[in-house]
Amino acid sequence: MHTLVQMQRIARMEFVRGLQGLSDEDARKRVEPMNCISWQIGHVAYQQRAFFVDWPQGKESPNEYTPFGTGSPASQPPLDEVMALWQASCDEADVWLEAATEESLQTPQSSSPEGENGGTLIVRNICHTWCHIGEISAIRQILGHEPPEFVEMYGWNYGK
Repeated sequence: MHTLVQMQRIARMEFVRGLQGLSDEDARKRVEPMNCISWQIGHVAYQQRAFFVDWPQGKESPNEYTPFGTGSPASQPPLDEVMALWQASCDEADVWLEAATEESLQTPQSSSPEGENGGTLIVRNICHTWCHIGEISAIRQILGHEPPEFVEMYGWNYGK
């Protein structure tokens, strides 16, 4: 597995860890001007789907991803629905990610608006995911939750 894909997996694991113990009620609370946590989960799923399924695999996102695109209006979707959407985006993205090679990661994605290569898209997705991890952590703290300790130093199993 390519190092960038491993790093992307770490971002996913930390994203999920930052959601542990979150109730549907708290996931749907909006702390303005930020979107609620459940919307952000759908938003990260939307980007992952676009970067690793739609653009490189030539597919088109189902309509359920549309409400989470950049610039979409705020909404407060149920936590279970967006978690299912996020998991589906992970599963579909893994087809491309697991097959990634040095060559494929350097190949420009013609359907990417910027013509970026696969490696750049992975890095963008990693950074985007971490930005939302921080935002979700901030919202959870405002709601009175104890923040998780990110990038746990013990039990590193990220390469598996």
